[in-house]
Amino acid sequence: MPRAAPLHDTKPLLLVDIDGVLSIFGFTQSQHPPGRFLTVDGIVHFISAQAGAQLRELSEDFELRWCSGWEEKANDYLPAVLGLPGPLPFISFERGPSHAGSHWKLAAIEQATAPQRPLAWIDDGFDERCDAWAAGRRSPTLLVATDPAEGLLEHHAVALRRWARALSR
Repeated sequence: MPRAAPLHDTKPLLLVDIDGVLSIFGFTQSQHPPGRFLTVDGIVHFISAQAGAQLRELSEDFELRWCSGWEEKANDYLPAVLGLPGPLPFISFERGPSHAGSHWKLAAIEQATAPQRPLAWIDDGFDERCDAWAAGRRSPTLLVATDPAEGLLEHHAVALRRWARALSR
């Protein structure tokens, strides 16, 4: 039986925040999760041990793109630490006053992504404006919230892969 043509001919985007997703914080020292410390421009970050494997698996179903205030700096440190191939594309954020009534990342995301392309966004800082934006997009959009003390976990990756694969049916 022939398979139906996929709804979309390219992989969906996965916008990846760093702080609270890959660089985790807020955990208690007595319940230290697996990971390693990394110093970036004099600031110590704790990088989740499982984040790299999760992102490598997700790259099979998504085009990964940094969506963090780290911007291009992410490529100076994270691909090697996480075992990811070469530099990833990143979203640049406007410095200065934010757009009134909008989450600080939304204007840059709108400018950097095609409205007809499905995307998922994993972040620890969503608010009701992000939910409204996602609901109003023309293309399928999934927001995946993380706990900054845990970051990207297997159940997040499973949900993301399931969502991406459902788009191609």
